[in-house]
Amino acid sequence: MAAPETSTAAVPTLYTNNTLRNAFGGVLSFFILLLIGVMAFSIRLFSVIKYESVIHEFDPYFNYRVTQFLAKNGIYEFWNWFDDRTWYPLGRVIGGTVYPGLTLTAGTIWWLLNSLNIPLSVETVCVFTAPIFSAFASWATYLLTKEVKGTGAGLTAAALLAMVPSYISRSVAGSYDNEAVAIFALIFTFYLYIKTLNTGSLFYATLNSIAYFYMVCSWGGYTFIINLIPMHVLLCIVTGRFSSRLYIAYAPLVVLGTLLAALVPVVGFNAVMTSEHFASFLVFIIIHVVAFVYYIKGILSPKMFKVAVTLVVSVGLAVCCAVIAVLIALVASSPTKGWSGRSLSLLDPTYASKYIPIIASVSEHQPPTWPSYFMDINVLAFLVPAGIIACFLPLSDASSFVVLYIATSVYFSGVMVRLMLVLAPAACITSGIALSQAFDVFTGSIKFQLTGASSNTEVDAAETSSSTAESQTDAVKTEKPEETAKNRPSRKSKKKEREHGEKPSTEAKAEKKRLLALPLESSVISLLLLVLLGAFYVVHCVWAAAEAYSAPSIVLTSRSHDGLHVFDDFREAYAWLRHNTDVDDKVASWWDYGYQTTAMANRTVIVDNNTWNNTHIATVGTAMSSPERAAWEIFHSLDVKYVLVVFGGLVGYPSDDINKFLWMVRIGGGVFPHIKEPDYLRDGQYRIDSQATPTMLNCLMYKLSYYRFVETDGKGFDRVRQTEIGKKYFKLTHFEEAFTTHHWMVRIYKLKPPKNRIRGKTKKSKSKTSSTTSSPKRSGTKKKNPWQ
Repeated sequence: MAAPETSTAAVPTLYTNNTLRNAFGGVLSFFILLLIGVMAFSIRLFSVIKYESVIHEFDPYFNYRVTQFLAKNGIYEFWNWFDDRTWYPLGRVIGGTVYPGLTLTAGTIWWLLNSLNIPLSVETVCVFTAPIFSAFASWATYLLTKEVKGTGAGLTAAALLAMVPSYISRSVAGSYDNEAVAIFALIFTFYLYIKTLNTGSLFYATLNSIAYFYMVCSWGGYTFIINLIPMHVLLCIVTGRFSSRLYIAYAPLVVLGTLLAALVPVVGFNAVMTSEHFASFLVFIIIHVVAFVYYIKGILSPKMFKVAVTLVVSVGLAVCCAVIAVLIALVASSPTKGWSGRSLSLLDPTYASKYIPIIASVSEHQPPTWPSYFMDINVLAFLVPAGIIACFLPLSDASSFVVLYIATSVYFSGVMVRLMLVLAPAACITSGIALSQAFDVFTGSIKFQLTGASSNTEVDAAETSSSTAESQTDAVKTEKPEETAKNRPSRKSKKKEREHGEKPSTEAKAEKKRLLALPLESSVISLLLLVLLGAFYVVHCVWAAAEAYSAPSIVLTSRSHDGLHVFDDFREAYAWLRHNTDVDDKVASWWDYGYQTTAMANRTVIVDNNTWNNTHIATVGTAMSSPERAAWEIFHSLDVKYVLVVFGGLVGYPSDDINKFLWMVRIGGGVFPHIKEPDYLRDGQYRIDSQATPTMLNCLMYKLSYYRFVETDGKGFDRVRQTEIGKKYFKLTHFEEAFTTHHWMVRIYKLKPPKNRIRGKTKKSKSKTSSTTSSPKRSGTKKKNPWQ
């Protein structure tokens, strides 16, 4: 009688130990996640520490300007804002042409801080928005990976994402771009989809639709979500994994998510009218047909079920064909069949270079090189295949989604280097799964080898008895006292039977562990190699954050034998424009510098980085490619007063307008056929030296870049092209130099005013009268007054 009492007394102790262990694990996970968030935030502060708190790149300046307007004028004025300082003389409706998620997020943060009497400026909030949301993205990665493979994999994936260079490149302090919040929205939407798929909860399905709505507000990359999830649903249906949970996870997302997406002005009816969204509707019909088939299978006899399935499938195919016919009719009138230019560039990598050079001209739209993968995801490139294999052991709905995610993101990142950003979370998730599984195997092998097989068997038996004891205590709590006393003998006999049945299974489990266990030396060495691999990853990520991705493009630095050199020419030029030109003056430049000119110089520009009007950009490209007089006429017709060019030949800055000039020729020639690229090439080569073509040497871009350049060193040696320029001495007839920055990186020219037409008419009439007076015999007319 004493033995049963002892085992019964041990039940609360085992239950308490397990409870304490789980509680301690939860608290430890919380603090690890907190440290991961701090790390994700702090590693992105190198740009502020090394330089200053300043907005980076080009697009963030437009977002900053819009956020300033929102904070000053309110949400209603923002939706109705017509900006007359961009795309002159067309202008732009800002509220209907931007993804407002980033702006509204930063504006809300600024409003909350000021409501709490924390007086931060709008610029400060914009600078630190990306690091804050990088911490949120790390936590969302933990939640997503935990749903797939457990807590250990989730913590590892979160730590990897917090440091991955690909994500750091778009989320350092000052990188105030849409991706700053969109990556968090992307991962969180995927997490809620997997959570709904695992639980079948309509609550999480509703949250998933709201998260998708936030993603639509934040970034045009939301089309990746609305195509990847239908692909996964279709994969589950084809592989026979349909369930009510799959239906609950998908159907509300399509219905509610599409309705919410249509509320975003920049999307509007594109949510139901463009080809990027049609896959979701087609799968929506398919899943309803499959759900109806499963429903009638449960209520009909097998014979009636066959008849009903034939009818349902026939009707379903008819509906699908009708929907496909309607969709084809809708997109047939479009030359791109309802696809956007960027989407077609992803499906056909050669499309942009053939038909839309404005897309191909953007550096981040170019395909990446192999070294860029090692630079942006580093050792994760070698861990991803192991993570994919781990997802198949065993394969679940959640792990199949991760496999599909990594496969599609690898393809898209191979087409556009910008989409390395989409690959980064998938690579971190699969690598986190691989590292977690590897650590489990190696640590388990070490534990098995150190404790021995016999003790391990005892431990397993103790665990089995503890689980049995837990089930018994649960039964004791739920049953009534009378029933407990009445059924006690039968439960004892059941316990004995269970123990006899568990002995062989415990021995089999121990034998399986023994077979899977690795030798002690191999496990220790492998574990050390994994730690070394992680240390190498951390060192590379810190270097990338501190050196490669922290420098703001608005302020450049270089190191030489005589120390550090700072090139602040861009802000110098914009400050000159702001203080030395009239408020209504129009400034022409290549579209790369439009956002910065509007935000920092507060002057009206002809084109900017939005690139919504290809003809307008082609007009500027044609002017830059034309001779001086023809270019002056084009700019004068646009009411331009100043022309800004970026030149790097003196200091060796490679991203100048001379290196971008061929794209100006291609874009201009795409609209105005008289601009031909071969006219600017010598034997197919782009040259600026003495072998350059006359068309190249006489175009406006060449003259504005190299005007007085020979005065710098007496030779006119271009440090970027590593050659002497071909045309060194020339004068400008229709433009005059207004300002050149300290390092000659930005040069501003002013259009000369047109000559007085009456005066020109007078000169012409004078020449006529002089010719008539020189030959009085041939013309007997008298000299006329030219002013009459």
